[in-house]
Amino acid sequence: MMTRKKTGKSVVVLIVLAAALAALFVGRKIAVRNSLAARIAALSPRGAPPQTIEDLRKAISLYEAKIEGHVKDAAQTGVYWKILGSRLLDKKLHGEALEALEEAARYYPEDETIQYLIGVSAGNLAPSEYFSPGEQEEHYRVSEQAYLRAIAIDGRYSKALYGLSVLYVFNLNRPADAVPYMELFLDINKNDTDGMFVLAAAYYLTEQYQASVDLYDRILGLTRDAQVKEQAEQNKQRAMDAWYG
Repeated sequence: MMTRKKTGKSVVVLIVLAAALAALFVGRKIAVRNSLAARIAALSPRGAPPQTIEDLRKAISLYEAKIEGHVKDAAQTGVYWKILGSRLLDKKLHGEALEALEEAARYYPEDETIQYLIGVSAGNLAPSEYFSPGEQEEHYRVSEQAYLRAIAIDGRYSKALYGLSVLYVFNLNRPADAVPYMELFLDINKNDTDGMFVLAAAYYLTEQYQASVDLYDRILGLTRDAQVKEQAEQNKQRAMDAWYG
């Protein structure tokens, strides 16, 4: 008898729990339905839920059109921020350019060009004498992360590869970090003498003197610019002096 009573109580408890869960599920469905009905009603010219299937179809189309319009507006806003940031950067207004480009990145986080331009702006802004050392460091960090983000989006994006390498060699004193990026850059842009100067400097600073000398020889074999030749000759001699002690 005791076993039957306990079993009966268990069944009652399960029934009560099932009923409670069902009521909760139904309640949620009703809440979702009411929310959707309220949205549709707001779109109805008469301020009440559409009654016919045709009216419902019109309301849904209108709702979808509003969403599509919002998406287009947001996309265009991102484009305008990007254009503004580029124009400000052209005028060397790096602070304002950085703000505009960071806004653009909120709309287009996967745009490698925006990330590259953020890297340029922040990198140029960092050395300002008006910033504390901590602020300068933060701007360099923003620049580095933006370049890295651009490269993560497009691994062969030459401008970002070059910008990041310049940052490592001439601003952050991390020439070893620049080497793989500049080697890839020159694999893509084989006769770019500016890139060769950056990589040769990275080799020199990491005591890879022969590799540095070889690159300066490549520059001398490619360029006809007298100033470039002179600079390459001077840098080559410096690397040779270090190489031979």
